Amino acid sequence: MADLLYTELLKLKRAKMFLVSVIGASAAPIMMFIAYLNMKSKTPDEPISFELSFYNTNLNVLLLLGPLLYGVITAYLYNREYVEDTLKNLLTIPVSRTHLIVSKLILLLGWILVLTLEAWGLTLLFGLLGGFEGLSAAVLVQSLTEYLIGAFLLFLLSTPTMFITFWFKNYVPTIIFTAVITLGSVSVVNSDFKPLYPWAAVHVITINGYLPQYPPVYSYLAIGITSLAGLIATIVYFKKVDIH
Repeated sequence: MADLLYTELLKLKRAKMFLVSVIGASAAPIMMFIAYLNMKSKTPDEPISFELSFYNTNLNVLLLLGPLLYGVITAYLYNREYVEDTLKNLLTIPVSRTHLIVSKLILLLGWILVLTLEAWGLTLLFGLLGGFEGLSAAVLVQSLTEYLIGAFLLFLLSTPTMFITFWFKNYVPTIIFTAVITLGSVSVVNSDFKPLYPWAAVHVITINGYLPQYPPVYSYLAIGITSLAGLIATIVYFKKVDIH
């Protein structure tokens, strides 16, 4: 397992995808900062708080940027073995197929956490540059906690994307799938059903925005069942499929 993870890190070191993802993860903080500058130019006396900046940036990451970007990263990690035609050689070492999946999942989690910390750090930096108000240790701790919780929950929801990648062995269906689930998040975010939709439930859990008719357990079950179903389907399919 350790050797597999080390190998994945070496492959990532030589790839340009990590740099591309870092640039992509900066989109939400940059766009929100531009929006705040525009708002400040129209209403210069209206204060902008760090708390609001952290919240809105994380909202964009969880509902828009995250599912799309992390979906592409997931497809990259699992599909590159097919694209580069290295999977059949790798499995002759021999390497456990389950260990291969798990090693890539560990790398994916670390990758997502790095991008999350980047988004949080850029939001803080832009807030300092923009002279935002209300910075405190409590705001920093709360916002960082919310960012990390959201990142971990989105990581759990990467398993359906992983299954789609293994099934079609192509980037296009994965991108379409992530676009559809992102559209679903946007569609239900202002409805009473958002705690039941896994990708919108991530935001509900992160901000403790539960609704009276749907206790927290509903959101946790929605995410847990979706994640587990995707993982089981992936492992079962990958163990049975022939590698040519």
